[in-house]
Formats: sequence, structure tokens, C-alpha cells
Amino acid sequence: MPAFPFLTRLRRFAALFLVAFPVFAQESVTAIVGGTVIDGNGGAPLRDATVLVRGKVIAAVGPRASVQVPRGARVIDASGRYVTPGFIDANVHVSIYSGIENFARYQDRFADVALEAAQLHLKVGVTTVRDSYGMLAPLKTTRDAINRGEVVGPRLLFAGNIVGWGGPWSFSFTGRPPENLSLLQEQMNDAITRGGGEELVNMEPDSLRAAINRYLDQGVDFLKFGGTSHFGYPVFIGFSERAQRAIVDAVHARGLVAETHSTTPEGLRMSLEAGVDLVQHPEVLDVPMSDDIVKLFIDRKVVCGMLSNTMTGKPWQDYNKRRTREDSLGRLRADSVKAGLLRARTEAEQRRDRGDQGMLIRRQNAEKLIKAGCITAPATDNYLGLAPEFRRDVKPDWQEPGLGTLAAIEGLVELGMTPLQALTAGTRNGAIASKSLEKYGTLEAGKSADVLILAADPTADIRNIRRLELVMKEGQVIDHRALPTRPVWNRTR
Repeated sequence: MPAFPFLTRLRRFAALFLVAFPVFAQESVTAIVGGTVIDGNGGAPLRDATVLVRGKVIAAVGPRASVQVPRGARVIDASGRYVTPGFIDANVHVSIYSGIENFARYQDRFADVALEAAQLHLKVGVTTVRDSYGMLAPLKTTRDAINRGEVVGPRLLFAGNIVGWGGPWSFSFTGRPPENLSLLQEQMNDAITRGGGEELVNMEPDSLRAAINRYLDQGVDFLKFGGTSHFGYPVFIGFSERAQRAIVDAVHARGLVAETHSTTPEGLRMSLEAGVDLVQHPEVLDVPMSDDIVKLFIDRKVVCGMLSNTMTGKPWQDYNKRRTREDSLGRLRADSVKAGLLRARTEAEQRRDRGDQGMLIRRQNAEKLIKAGCITAPATDNYLGLAPEFRRDVKPDWQEPGLGTLAAIEGLVELGMTPLQALTAGTRNGAIASKSLEKYGTLEAGKSADVLILAADPTADIRNIRRLELVMKEGQVIDHRALPTRPVWNRTR
């Protein structure tokens, strides 16, 4: 079945209409007047300002008295409101990439589901998302439909597979041998990897470079590679130093962003020294991050895509409750061992006992990177998960599309940023993560008109980013409350 079947008749009508009745549309002009502008660059907010938008781009930003509003312009009164750039999430997953139930039930609606998840980001003011792992074909279909203006959505950039991994039912992804897979599971592995799977780990640099170029030829916007395997204990290094340099060089030769998932100290160091532009969730190590790795981030200006939504707010509160209980149990167990009432714990048992300390280490690493001045962007890993009809438990808001991004920006304040710094991280730094700061990410003349109007001051309370009144993307005011336009996954919303 073709993707977005509802568009087919619309395209035919539009083509016939334009042939019979050519339209010579004048560029629209919109003036957002009287609001306090927080431009995303980190400077002091500008009160009683005007943002003038011409077509898709910002024409001027300045004090109301210094920006002339052309006659006939649409005027939006933002008095008493706060005007910011659209938010950017540097790491989302809007396509189906796991769950055999999902693949079986929705295999003819992959693009519709991806569009719905993308629109849920736009609904709360996230105007750009970077999808760093998912199914290439529906992501490409969705991106291209948004870019052509056929459907409403945020700016969508995607990488497809995490190169060097083998799909959702592979050893590199799950840490378990892919035994007794169904035909559908193997087909879905192939639909994710698209020639960029585990076989690349065995290649010499010249062959690897050629394979990377073939993968990039499929139309991805950036490339993410597995510097290590996904998760579990122990985590293995995926590509050698030579191989990582070959990957990064091939991506940079195309002018694209090279990023990595590397979650061991040495795997992370190798990726940084190979020249990556961005590391997704660099704080996710089993041990505290060393000072010299932090220095590599700072000296090389590598972007930290941070999972702040997963270690602040309610997740952090829940963790501390568990930790209090487990600390008491640990002390009781240790006293019992000393008294000879219990045997000594094996190393494996001790490791399991320490398992819940992972969030504490991650949080300390994140705080260390932020304090050192790492270029930090929210990178939430927001994902679809199982379709609602297959879930046993309600999915937490902090991992939902869009809502998780807001939680991540709020979480950066909890990790040590000021609200203004967190807003800069959620706008300007997200554009840096895409090598696109000259195009969007701040409210400046010549940049894309991705604009939000908030009802209350986010620099006074970062939670006011949820007080959203208006979303503009590329100069178009979006009826964000009506999103998603065609619910498939969340039909009851």
C-alpha cells in the first residue's frame, strides 16, 4: 500500500488546479509585536520587541520602535507573552523499530505512524527533530512529504540504522544471540539495517568507506555509528580506531554530521579522537567519566546529546526512593555476612546489587559535562515503544514524543543550568548538533521562522515552556492543538 494514501487524490487535484489556474502568491508578512523575545543566543531577553516574518524566514528582530511593520502585514499581539525559537530534540525515534506485534499489525502504516509521532513533537513546540535510529524507508517518506508541504510536521532529519548494529533482534542491539527468529523478524532487521549492519565491523577501512558511501546514498541526513554495542554487561567496542576514522572521514566528505553511540570509556575516547561531531548520551557509562575525556569534549567542541529526561524529575525521585530502600537492605546484608549469618556475595550478585547505581553515575557524569561547559542539547531517545493496545503498563510522559523533550529541557536546569542556558540548549545547541545554525535555532534575521509564543516567563520558571500559545514553523502558524492530524497509533487521544 502506498504511504499516505489520503494524499494521492489531493496531489492529482492540486496538479490539475495549478495548470488551469496559475497562482502568483505574494509573500506573506507577519509581525509578532510586543512580546519579550528570548532569541536563543543566551543573552538577556528583549522586552516589547517585534519579530517580523516574511515568507518562511525572519526579516527582522528588535525593539518595537526600531522594526517597521509593513502595511497589510498580519499582526500577532504578543504583549505580556514570551517569544522563543522552536525547540529542537537531537535524538528521537519516530518510526517503529521494535516489537514483533507492532511490525505485524502496522506494517502497511509505517509512514503514517512516523508522521503521527513527528506531529506529537510539533504539538508541544518542537519544530525540529533528529531521528537517530529507525526504519529508513518510512522516515524518508515522511521527511520528504513534510518538506514538500503535503503534510504538517516538524523539520525531520534522520539517520536510519545505527551503522554497525544488526537491527532490533541482533546481538549488537539486544546483547542476546538472534536465535529462532521468525521470517518477519529477519525481514524487519533487514528493513532497519539497509546495508549498514553488523557486517561492516569486519571491513578494512577502504571497504568500510565504500560501504558508508553506499549507505549515505540512500538519502539519510546524518550518520550515527555504533562505537560500542547497545547495552548490557559487558558492552563491547564495535569499530577499531582506524575504522572509526574511516567512517567519520567518509561522512564529513559529504558535509554531514557524524555521531556515535559509545558507552565505554575507551570506546568513547576512540570516537572522540576519530573526530565525531556529536555523542549521543555521553553520560551513559558504568563508571564516572574521567577529566581527560571531559577535556576532549570541550577542546573538540563535540556536542553532548543528553538524556536529561531520564535522570531528572520523576525518574530521579523514584530512583532515590529505591536507593534508600536498597541501601538499608545492603547494610543489613553486610552486617549479616560479618556476623557469619550469610555467605559472602559472588561478584555477579554484587554487580546486580550495584545495578541501580547506574542512574547516579549517569547523573554525576551529566553534571560534570555541563559544569565543564560541554555544548549540550536535549537528546531524549523518545520512542514509540509498544502500541497502546499491546502495553501492560502506561508509558511515562517523559519518554513520549514531544512531552519527553519538554521534560529534558526542564531537567537540564535540575542538572545545573540556568533556565536561560537550558533554553539555549533546547534551541541553538540543537541547531549546532545538525550543523545548521546558519539556517535555524535562533530568532535572527535570515533564519527560518520557527517561533513559539509562551504565556509565561520560562526564564523565571523553566516549566513555563509548557504554557504554549502559538507555534510557527517556517513562517506558518500551526494549529498545534489539532495535532496529530490522522491518529493511527494513539487513536483515543
